[in-house]
Amino acid sequence: MTERPSARIIDGVAISRQLRADVAARAGELTRKGVRPGLAVILVGEDPASQVYVRNKIKACEESGLHSVFEKYDASLSQDDLLARIEALNADASIHGILVQMPLPRHIDPHRVIETIATAKDVDGYSTLSAGELMTGLPGFNPCTPYGCM
Repeated sequence: MTERPSARIIDGVAISRQLRADVAARAGELTRKGVRPGLAVILVGEDPASQVYVRNKIKACEESGLHSVFEKYDASLSQDDLLARIEALNADASIHGILVQMPLPRHIDPHRVIETIATAKDVDGYSTLSAGELMTGLPGFNPCTPYGCM
């Protein structure tokens, strides 16, 4: 008879609370050293699910003591204007991470957008370079969604 692995019940709320407390403590340490961690979140268009997701990201930043910038653009925003804004955020020393909420309107190439985000600020880990760093074990950001599931 094969022994079945036993199930382990986890308390997701407790784990989330602990993770957020850890992030808040680390953000507090950095802030005391003169560096307030900053996240820029860009939303293009009116996708309702994306709006909820972004709102939750901003709320989590606020609760953790992170500086957050939320930029919402109309779906008609041109790709060139979006790429220029990402380049400006890449150069902004007060921003340490950039998230561009997907999906994007059809006229914007998501691959161009992803590859424009500086690797050091690619907190989703979507760029080719970020994915390569992850696969080879180099330091970098763990992609948020899979890491959150782990």
